[in-house]
Amino acid sequence: MTFKKYEKVFREDYEKWYRANEAYRNEVKADPDRLSYHLMPETGWLNDPNGLCQFKGEYHIYYQYTPFEPTGELKLWGHYRTRDFVHFDSCEPVLFPDSDEDAHGVYSGSAFSEGDTIHYFYTGNVKLFDRPDYDYIMAGRLSNTLHVTSRDGFHFSPKQLLMSNKDYPSDISAHVRDPKVIRREDGCYMVLGARDEDSRGLVLVYRSQDLERWEYHGRIVTKEAFGYMWECPDLFLLDGKLCLICCPQGVEKSGLDFWNVHQCTAVVLDYDFRPGTWELPDRTAIHMLDRGFDFYAPQTFEDEKGRRILIGWMGIPDASYTNPTVKKGWQHALTLPRQLHLEGDRLIQEPMEELKALRKGCRSYENGKSLKEEHALCCEILADFTDCTYMKLELRKGVWLTWEDHILSLKLGVCGSGRDTRKVEIERLNKLHIFSDTTSLEIFINQGREVFTTRVYGQESGLSLDCDGKVQVVVYDLAGLEYRKATS
Repeated sequence: MTFKKYEKVFREDYEKWYRANEAYRNEVKADPDRLSYHLMPETGWLNDPNGLCQFKGEYHIYYQYTPFEPTGELKLWGHYRTRDFVHFDSCEPVLFPDSDEDAHGVYSGSAFSEGDTIHYFYTGNVKLFDRPDYDYIMAGRLSNTLHVTSRDGFHFSPKQLLMSNKDYPSDISAHVRDPKVIRREDGCYMVLGARDEDSRGLVLVYRSQDLERWEYHGRIVTKEAFGYMWECPDLFLLDGKLCLICCPQGVEKSGLDFWNVHQCTAVVLDYDFRPGTWELPDRTAIHMLDRGFDFYAPQTFEDEKGRRILIGWMGIPDASYTNPTVKKGWQHALTLPRQLHLEGDRLIQEPMEELKALRKGCRSYENGKSLKEEHALCCEILADFTDCTYMKLELRKGVWLTWEDHILSLKLGVCGSGRDTRKVEIERLNKLHIFSDTTSLEIFINQGREVFTTRVYGQESGLSLDCDGKVQVVVYDLAGLEYRKATS
């Protein structure tokens, strides 16, 4: 069965394709670059996490998915389910581009659960190539905001069109997407990423009392343009403050900031939800959420314990570098789940407590400043530094994390497949918490005040550390995630 990029795909099409492609699945499964404890596509392409929620004790993780090939030509919603972030049910896709409103892709969206129902909001993508005024930006593209519900996370109601281009302000381009909903005492508010006619990124805000009828309420902007498009907005309360995460496209490099082709940022807001335009008073309050090569489109949700959990896409669109796994028929993964806190006006990210269940061995070094050891690629490294002024840490052959003159640098060399160096300035180096998987690194610095997330390729393991001051190092070997097939 052959799929074309801009044709509808129905569930029965997917099921026929799946039955016919066991050999493809086995080939992908045998690739040594497959990750051990990160969620990946079984085949094909994965990108943005979507619809994240906990419902009746179960965590549901949906994601944009192209099961047929590894370059993301056509988007469905894939689905994982877990209770503990270690044991996962690999579930059937749940949303297909099978209607006139989403015929060219089930794009990103979110979940909002109340009572016995999960509400899902997402963008249906339609491109009208046959229109003479088609220009991709202002005309010829439909960005439909759609709504479905479920009482179990598996079976969905018929699709309901909430808004289309005519419902967005007249100065907004055809680029409007990625709805996220927050409830307040005075109603529900939806934020949507957008690009205006002057190619300035912003967030549109809509208001509703019933989750079905939405009225334009206003927008969140910066005084001066900060990129031409803001994707994946996520508005939420954390530790009593209102936070906005979004992904601005087209932000220029500044010092050690914004080195990627597109960015992921976070800011604490004083937004009061009054109608009209709300302007961020100082763009210097906008911070990078992750400084690695592969981090984009994160989404957060609050679980039943009251924790604010973030999962991101371990990838990025339009990058100059690539993943060699494309030749093996698959690409990309999701980050580890991270719990968020606020420290002043900075978002702090720390690996979730549940990940400790993956540990299966421990080696401790009371004074590891001249440490050299062989270790499995799949490991967790914790290092506590005292009075440190320089540090050189080799994480696998040719991959270095160094700190000198207050600059922390991650250098991937030939293991980067085109990725080279990313840096951040930090006053002191106190702690490193590193998760190394077969082909990824997630590096949490000073209790998660800064983070580097990247894919990395190179199977020669080995750990060496050179630094001054005192350092205590603990290394854990990590088990992989456990999967089973499930349909409901």
